[in-house]
This record gives sequence, structure tokens and C-alpha cells, in this order.
Amino acid sequence: MARLYCPLPLVCGSTLELPATAARHVQVLRLQPGDAVTLFNFGAGWDGPMQSPGGEFSATITAMGRSSVQVHVDTHQPIEREAARAVHLAVCMPANERMDWLVEKATELGVASIQPLMSERSVLRLSGERATKKQQHWHSVAVSACEQCGGNRVPLVHPVTTLAAWLKTDAASDVASQRLLLALHDKATPLRAAADPAQGGGTRPEAQSGTPRSVTLLSGPEGGLSRAEEAAAMGCGFAPVSLGARVLRAETAALVGLALLV
Repeated sequence: MARLYCPLPLVCGSTLELPATAARHVQVLRLQPGDAVTLFNFGAGWDGPMQSPGGEFSATITAMGRSSVQVHVDTHQPIEREAARAVHLAVCMPANERMDWLVEKATELGVASIQPLMSERSVLRLSGERATKKQQHWHSVAVSACEQCGGNRVPLVHPVTTLAAWLKTDAASDVASQRLLLALHDKATPLRAAADPAQGGGTRPEAQSGTPRSVTLLSGPEGGLSRAEEAAAMGCGFAPVSLGARVLRAETAALVGLALLV
């Protein structure tokens, strides 16, 4: 059954017209009136967070036009397939199409949010309208990944910013999250131990009494962060962690780290 992200209020018994993107999806699949679809609407749209009970809704296509699709919202199922704890990925953007791939796979793994960053060694640099268009594009990639993998919560893709600016604002304000920095130096703790208090890890007080409910994972570009950037991150409470002896590509390292945390 087709799954569609519908960032509109979903009320059982109501009839509504699907947004343009969802309607195009229905038409590409050549669905017809009477066919069933699954709708979900939990996520951050471009007009602000959508108020939703979560889960997903069964709906039936009732009418189709040349570019419009109308559905009847039938029932609500409180089904969630999210990770046990929220993992927020702050990643220095890899170049070319690799950021698209990273957003797609991170969404499939259950990331809560993605913060695209630029650091000293970053190849991809975005600003202004180009950065906004990329943010919107990555949001669409995340939506498509949720539709495919069964997730009901579209991760928030934050606006592109520099690592320095992020550390001064957003990272500093997130006091409840355990903070981990993927690092290459010898003093880094194995990520499994840092993420699992039962193995002696945990870098914040809440980790002493159980697994942290929220983790922010900072991952650098190819070649890693500079020494000054690592020092700045650690000054904001990020604990250096390692994925092992091998040096992974930037997008691979971020996804391996995420997979170990969710």
C-alpha cells in the first residue's frame, strides 16, 4: 500500500485534497478511486511544526483530476517505528550527491534531525538562495525515505550554517542532549562505550542513571575537523568518540555512528 506524507490536519471521517507532491505520487503509481493509501503528517513543514497525534491514517481515494487527488480519511493507527532515543546528527556536508545519500540513509535509520554544517575543510559551501533550495531538497529526500521505510516522523533538516556559528547558538542551547564528537585521535572513547552507560560510558549526568534519551552526534568532513574546531566542540561539552582503527569516508562515518546510537 502506498504511504504518503500529507502535511495537513488529518481527521478521521473527513475528506481532503492531497498536496501537490502527494497527488503526483498517486498519479505516478496509477492508483484509482477506491484504492487505499496510508497517510502520515508528523514532521516539520515549511510553515512550522505540524500538530499531529503521530501514527498513520488509512485513507481511500475518492476522486482524481488531471493534477488533483481527493481522499477520505478512514481510521487512525497509533503505530510508531521510531528509535528508542532521539539522535540528532550534525554533519559537515560531503560534496556532490553524497549528502543526498546521507540524508536518505539517516532517515531510514531513524535520525531525529539533521544539521548541515560547513567547517574549515568542507568542500561544499552554500549560502543564500542556494542553501535554502538545498535545505528544501533534503527535506524532500527525507520525506521520500520516510514514505519508503515506514517511518511516521519526518526528520527536521535545519538550515545550513557554519560549525562555529552552530556551536555558539544551537549546540550551546541543547543542554539535555548527550554530546558526542566523531574524532580520529587516540584519546577518543569507543562509541559503543560512550553511548552505553552499562559499559562505563556517558558524558553527562543523566547518563549515569540510564541511557540518555537524546544524543547529538557531530561528524566532520573528509579529513576530519581541524584541531581548533575539535577544541571548540569539546569546549561546548562534546566528548570525542571513535568508530575503530579504520578511517571511514565522511558520510560512512556519520551513518555508522548513527546506527550504533539509535
